[in-house]
Amino acid sequence: MNFSFLYDAVKDDKQNKQNNLLDRRTFVKVSTIAGVGMTVGVMPRITDASASLEHGFGHFIRVANDNTVTVIIKHLDKGQGVTTGLTAIVAEELDADWQQMRWEFAPHDPTRYNNLHWGPYQGTGGSSSIANSWMQLRQAGAAAKYLFIQAAAQKWNVDASEITINKGLVSHASGKTGNFSEFIELAAAIAPPQEPTLKKPSQFRLLGTDQIPRIDSPEKTTGAANYTLDVDLPGIKSAVMVHPPVFGGKVKSVDAKAAMRIDGVRKIFSTARGVAIVADSYWLANQARSALKVRWDNSKAETRSSEKLWQDFKSLAKKDAPALRDDGNAEATLKLASQTVELDFEFPYLAHASMEPLNCVAKVNDKRCDIWTASQTPGIDEAVASKLTGLAAENIFIHTQLAGGSFGRRAVPDADFVSDAILIAKELPNIPIKLQWSREDDMKGGRYRPMSYHKMKAAINSNGDIIAWHHRIVSQSLLRGTPFEGLIKGPIDAAITEGAASLPYTIPNFRVDGHEAQVGVPVLWWRSVGHTHNAYATEVFFDELAHKLDKDPIELRLRLLKGQNRYSNVLKLAKEKSNWGSTLPDNKAQGVALHKSFNTYVAQVADVTLNADKSFTVDKVTCTVDCGFAVTPDIVKAQMEGGIAQGLGAILNEKITLKDGKVEQNNFYDYFPLRINQMPDIEVHIVNSDEAPTGVGEPGLPPIGPAVANALRKFRNKPIDELPIGNKV
Repeated sequence: MNFSFLYDAVKDDKQNKQNNLLDRRTFVKVSTIAGVGMTVGVMPRITDASASLEHGFGHFIRVANDNTVTVIIKHLDKGQGVTTGLTAIVAEELDADWQQMRWEFAPHDPTRYNNLHWGPYQGTGGSSSIANSWMQLRQAGAAAKYLFIQAAAQKWNVDASEITINKGLVSHASGKTGNFSEFIELAAAIAPPQEPTLKKPSQFRLLGTDQIPRIDSPEKTTGAANYTLDVDLPGIKSAVMVHPPVFGGKVKSVDAKAAMRIDGVRKIFSTARGVAIVADSYWLANQARSALKVRWDNSKAETRSSEKLWQDFKSLAKKDAPALRDDGNAEATLKLASQTVELDFEFPYLAHASMEPLNCVAKVNDKRCDIWTASQTPGIDEAVASKLTGLAAENIFIHTQLAGGSFGRRAVPDADFVSDAILIAKELPNIPIKLQWSREDDMKGGRYRPMSYHKMKAAINSNGDIIAWHHRIVSQSLLRGTPFEGLIKGPIDAAITEGAASLPYTIPNFRVDGHEAQVGVPVLWWRSVGHTHNAYATEVFFDELAHKLDKDPIELRLRLLKGQNRYSNVLKLAKEKSNWGSTLPDNKAQGVALHKSFNTYVAQVADVTLNADKSFTVDKVTCTVDCGFAVTPDIVKAQMEGGIAQGLGAILNEKITLKDGKVEQNNFYDYFPLRINQMPDIEVHIVNSDEAPTGVGEPGLPPIGPAVANALRKFRNKPIDELPIGNKV
């Protein structure tokens, strides 16, 4: 059968050229199965309405002549393993063999590839990849399986109920067998089911097991994996940017004479974001940067030092604030209480510090703009590119690459580093520009986790009950002044109070309020967003109350978790697996923390040892997690381990500080993510669950800080209220 009429209906030269340019997974034959989108070779943008679009499974699966099955991945893989998890969901329902599975990033097209948790936007974040794709990809796999069974029944002239598929082999009781590629043409003529039959969890053979190896491991271990740094196009030039040394600064004048004398330096010019240098190599561009002389206008810049910012935050915290949650009457109860407990916390700015510094390749002319980068929010990148170039959105082409980490840094409302590349490429039409931020550029470039100040106060009655809780937070808004400001529905940005306003403990008078601090330092969501500081404040404060009441911290939590079974279950499991309450030597201690973020429940117990020189080690972390059904348990464990490592580094070592508005940190010699010798042993225990999957990329991080701090309280005899802790008690 000739499929040209099917292909022509959805053909888009834009995506053909995009995939042909970079895709190493090119297939020999191009075919399309209407409804399931088994397109071999390219994945064109659909511009017309179609029945398949309504069902949400029509654009995620491609089958090739060689019987490989490619899953189109609509989310960015930043190392978190979604290429494996999402591919596994399809493989399970399709009953494919894991060895025949492949993956490929989707083009930017929110009509097909939107994040279902975000509405019309395509993107990756909020630990949503598996959660929002779960049913969508199950339906895609099940529908494809239906089509192959129907096609085989037609070809063999047997009843479809007699056909089975196992590990990619289509079989009939008569002994007839075939693989998927043999039935492509017949399947193309069959209408997909409106509601494909899904497996019961008891029928899963791949999902929920550790039988699935990471699908991207071979290409990453051999160096074949494509990162932005690997993009190499004819005539490509390297570029670096000189950004203002203080946030809000502007270029006043540039002396580029010495820099332009360096052989291989092609162009130096100012942009709205700084000074751009284009050269034949990154080394030459960087040499030119050292020779450049720039004068800056800092008249509208943020020039406060960290000490002044803390003073301003503390002054703001003394003022009445709008509430995000206000149960009972916490203020009145606190005024009348016979016993109150107060604690304030200070948390610094934090850099994302992913292993791959920010980078982007762009090529611009008067007809189109191509962007190669690890795009976490391609819709933002497209919109910014359209604004900067004047081109219509349909002429912006985004080629998503793998990312060497992100933690939120690649989802920027103004697409800062992408903007850099586009502004430079616009000045050199038709020349591909590879913009590379250095580690120092990355560290000083802003978009930090906001610094925050917390004032906490609770009341305890004569019966030993916590009867009031007041938590005030001062921090910067992540959304104010961005295209997403409309998402702020309450009096302040809810990201400031998330995880604090939803605290599960039964306390009758409960108030959480806050202020949006006005600071010129650009901030951004950082792995687990508001939960990262709110979990620390609430769980350390809770332990302080347990200490005042002379109660076991786990037992007090369980007592106040009325009707909160999923919280209680992870906490009980952590208690059991960590041997909580066992007798410990004087130089050892345990601490616990419990937190829910992104609909996933996590409890952690940290075991610490105090050394003779007052330094300490975190020896072991017992982590229990309820993330609903664990699609790929090994990746769930890996994400818990990664979150614990990043969160531990943050509380022990990391901070961004300002001196007269300038960031003081430069590289990993003065900004200290966790070192390998600080990594504890980690045990991860997953709660068995039939609930739908929830996120795991971020929820492992929030509890580790308070768990360690609560353990260290034994040696300090007071809570740790300022971060980072350092290496000594």
